[in-house]
Amino acid sequence: MSDPLLVPGGRDVRATLDRAGDTAADAIVVACPPHPQHSGNRSDARLTAVSDALSEHGIDCLRFDYGEWDHGYGEQADTRHAVEWARERYDRVGLFGFSFGGAMALLSTAEGADVDAVSALAPAPRLESDLDVVAVFDQIHVPVQIIYGTRDTIVDATPIVDCAREYHQSVVELAADHFFVGQTGKVADAVADFLVPALQPGES
Repeated sequence: MSDPLLVPGGRDVRATLDRAGDTAADAIVVACPPHPQHSGNRSDARLTAVSDALSEHGIDCLRFDYGEWDHGYGEQADTRHAVEWARERYDRVGLFGFSFGGAMALLSTAEGADVDAVSALAPAPRLESDLDVVAVFDQIHVPVQIIYGTRDTIVDATPIVDCAREYHQSVVELAADHFFVGQTGKVADAVADFLVPALQPGES
């Protein structure tokens, strides 16, 4: 079951809440879409696949669209507001993002978004001079998962992968291109394998 909603925060941020079942869940994952200027939105196939996989484990998922394009700054605020919305309603909150959304997830976590774990798929390492994931990676103090494709010619996630390994975080390598064509199932399983245990009671 999915419900449309507006995320508070002063920008027009529309979202879909995917409920895992009829009873209230106590954990949720906020899902950040890819670049909004390249058709990235909450209906992205990778986000919906992850949501479906989480639902099988009783975890809700909030997929949202960013507000008006703001070069990454407003989009990061949108991410934080989505996390705040989730934190007010759930005991445990995870964060997931793909490509541009992966950068949003990591940057927001580094800047203090109240999450219990974060997973980033093919994350962009740097958006602006002051939106640099590598520069703030050491400020992330929750479990991190980085998933990347070895045939990705659009985003070079190597700097973030190196950071993750340096800080003994989880790294998953898939033989895939940037869009993980034909491998959304593998992506969803990998994300669920990481986030589900991280969002279990007593793990945060």
